[in-house]
Amino acid sequence: MRHAIRLTIALLAAATCAHADEKDYVAYSQPTIAFVHASVVDGTGAKVRREQTLVVDKGRIVALGDAKRVKIPTDAQQIDAHGKTLLPGFVMMHEHLFYPTGHRAYTEMVYSFPRLYLAGGTTTMRTAGTMMPYADLNLRREIDKGTIAGPDIDVTAPYLNGPGLPILGVNALGGVDDAERMVNYWADEGVTSYKAYMHIRRDELGRIIDVAHRRGHKVTAHLCSVTYREAIDLGIDNLEHGFFVASDFVKGKQPDVCPGAQVNTSLAALDIDSAEVRALVKHLVDHHVALTSTLTVFETFVPGRPKAPQAALDLLIPEIRTQYEKSWEGVQAKPAPEQVTLFAKLGKLEKRFVEAGGLLMAGTDPTGYGGVIPGYSSKRQIELLVENGFRFEDAIRVSTLNGAKFLGRDKDVGTLEVGKRADIVVVDGDPVQQTSAIENMPLVFKNGVGYKTEAIFAAMKNTVGLN
Repeated sequence: MRHAIRLTIALLAAATCAHADEKDYVAYSQPTIAFVHASVVDGTGAKVRREQTLVVDKGRIVALGDAKRVKIPTDAQQIDAHGKTLLPGFVMMHEHLFYPTGHRAYTEMVYSFPRLYLAGGTTTMRTAGTMMPYADLNLRREIDKGTIAGPDIDVTAPYLNGPGLPILGVNALGGVDDAERMVNYWADEGVTSYKAYMHIRRDELGRIIDVAHRRGHKVTAHLCSVTYREAIDLGIDNLEHGFFVASDFVKGKQPDVCPGAQVNTSLAALDIDSAEVRALVKHLVDHHVALTSTLTVFETFVPGRPKAPQAALDLLIPEIRTQYEKSWEGVQAKPAPEQVTLFAKLGKLEKRFVEAGGLLMAGTDPTGYGGVIPGYSSKRQIELLVENGFRFEDAIRVSTLNGAKFLGRDKDVGTLEVGKRADIVVVDGDPVQQTSAIENMPLVFKNGVGYKTEAIFAAMKNTVGLN
C-alpha cells in the first residue's frame, strides 16, 4: 500500500511538472550576447586560450578572439566570463532515453532525460539503441520545434539482435531477410542510425550494414557473438564500449556464438602491448571504424570507484535510488580484481587507439544497474578520459568534434568557431588545471539560448525512474 501511495504522489508530481514552461529554464535569450574575458577550449584539441571574447548573434558565433581586439556590438548582452571556461556543447554518442527500473525492464524517460542531458552540457546526442522508437522520434520532433528543451537527437532504430537476450523489450531477428525488413521499416519511419547487439549473426550484420549504407545511414554495434575483426571486414562504421566487449581474444571462440563471461576473462589476461592487439588496432584505423568510449557504465562495476553524486541520486525516485544503492554496495563488498584490471587496462587502450590515428567518440550509456544519470554522466565521462591519460583539451575533442564528424554535422556543431551554431557550455573555474571543475556548469547554451542548469535539476528531482 505504501508503495502505491508513493507512486501516486510521484505520478501527480510528474503531471504537475509536465505543465512547467520551458522558459522557466532560460537565463539568456537575447539575440546578441558577448562573453567577455573567458578561457576557451574550442573542441579542436588546441590548447586553451585565455582572455577571449566570444560573440553570439541570432544563434551563431560571429566573433571569437583576443578580448582586446574583438569589437563588442553595442546592443549585446555582456556576460563577464572572468574565471570561467567556455567549451563546445557535447556531442555524446552512446545515450538512451530509457533507464533500468528492475526485473529486466527499462522505462522510457522522455520527460526527464532530454532536459537533464541538456543541463549536463549535451547539445547533440545519438540514442545508441531504443526500447520505444516512436517516443524517441516524437521527442526529436518536439525538440526541433522548440516546445521541449533538449539536445538534437540522432535516433537509432530498435536493437538489432539475435535470440538469447533476457530483456523483454528487445526483439530477436528471424534471419537476414528479417534484418533487411527491420532496417528498411525504421528508415522509412525516420531513424538515422542502427545498432546491432550481442547475439547478432555475421550474415544478419552484413545485411544490416549493406541495407543501411544504401539508405545513407551508419551502423554501430555492441558485439559479442561477432568479433571486432569480423565486423570490420563486413564494413561496420562504429563499435561501442571501446575494447571492453571485444570477443576477438577468446581462445576457441565459436562462430556466431557469444562466449559470455569468457570475454572478460580473455581481456583481463590480455597484454595490450602484444602483436595481436596492435594488429586489431591497426585494422580498426585502416578501415576507419570509430570506437565509442563509455567508461562511465563500466566504472559502476568496479569496486573502489565512487558512488553516483548526491545531486544525481536526488533525481531518482525513491524505489530506483534504493535499488541502485543496494547494487552499488554489493559491488563494493565483493573483491573483483578482474574488473579492476579490465577498467585500468582498457581505458588506456582507448588512448593508444587515438594515438594510432583512430577516431574515438564519447558516450555515457545510462544502463547497467543504474547510477549513470544524465546531467552528471557526461561530465564524469570526460573526467575518466583525463584519468586515462588524455589532455583535457583532447578529452573535449573526443566528446564534441569527433562525434560531430561521425554524424556529418561538424560544419555546424562540435567546436567553438565563427559561423557555427552557438552551443556553448559555461564552466565556473579552470577544468584544464583541475578536471573536476567541469562539474560546476551553471549555464548551457544551445543555438544561442542560455539555460540555467540548476533550474532544470531542481525541476527534475524525483523524476528519473518514472518518466
